[in-house]
Amino acid sequence: MRAILFPGQGAQQVGMCRSFLAESKAARELFARASEVLALDLARLCLDGPEAELEKTDRCQPAIFVCSAAIVSALEERGAYARADFDVTAGLSLGEYTALWFAGAIGFEDCVRVVRERGQGMQLASEAAPSGMLALLGANEELARSVCDKRAERDVLTPANFLCPGNIAISGARAALDRVTANARADGVRKAIPLKVAGAFHSALMAPGVPQLERALASVRLTAPRIPVLSNVTAAPHGAVESIVPRLLQQVTSPVRWEASMRALVAQGCLDYVEPGPGGVLTGLLAKIEPTARCRNIQKIEDLAAGTASGAER
Repeated sequence: MRAILFPGQGAQQVGMCRSFLAESKAARELFARASEVLALDLARLCLDGPEAELEKTDRCQPAIFVCSAAIVSALEERGAYARADFDVTAGLSLGEYTALWFAGAIGFEDCVRVVRERGQGMQLASEAAPSGMLALLGANEELARSVCDKRAERDVLTPANFLCPGNIAISGARAALDRVTANARADGVRKAIPLKVAGAFHSALMAPGVPQLERALASVRLTAPRIPVLSNVTAAPHGAVESIVPRLLQQVTSPVRWEASMRALVAQGCLDYVEPGPGGVLTGLLAKIEPTARCRNIQKIEDLAAGTASGAER
């Protein structure tokens, strides 16, 4: 059993997809199609930045989606992988949209439009109140919830990403996050690390961005995925087509259950994974969740000839 995993926001880096854009016609064509939809030179943004522009939520989300999709298309073009080689797919936060595209549930141009609207809505919600995210290193779910309960006071503060053992991200108001950082050691957290995001993703503070995403999803046609696509909200495959949109809307303000998703796949006997996209984040997380699993992160076209992926095959 083989799964394909797609990264989310935070994996971006200036220069991503450079070798695929240079050497793959299929990758260039996808970037051109996306640029037409966005009225933005997306390839130039990915290759040259500037970093501050690439990190904007409404730029970053379509950029990462298109980068992963372009790598998939280049792999198919070269005969390295076919879609039929994969039995299941999942993606972290934004990556869930890439997974739905890969599984045929949404068309490419429609997905570009939706993730742009999602990013814009989340950016607006982030600007509505000072907020952000912290990674709590050394924390389990019980400790993360305890810290949030203890340091929230009257502010929003909640677990947002259950990533892997010892790595849980929390979201909340800036004042609450400052209290967590100041008291991390006393509360039993090894280290609290600020994440480079615009706001408190996957928390109630993102609610103002949901209507824009809802309108975007209402304007596109979804079909039944040809392979299972895991939901971040449930850590289980999406059910009927009618349930996909409600889950995607819920995902904006709900914790991402990534560790549970990967453990569900491992329990089904899946130990072979591919991660096409920048960063190698999911490859690293999987190594901590299930050390016997093999995950190949493909970032450069040279990775195919070398048989490894940026040193990140584990």
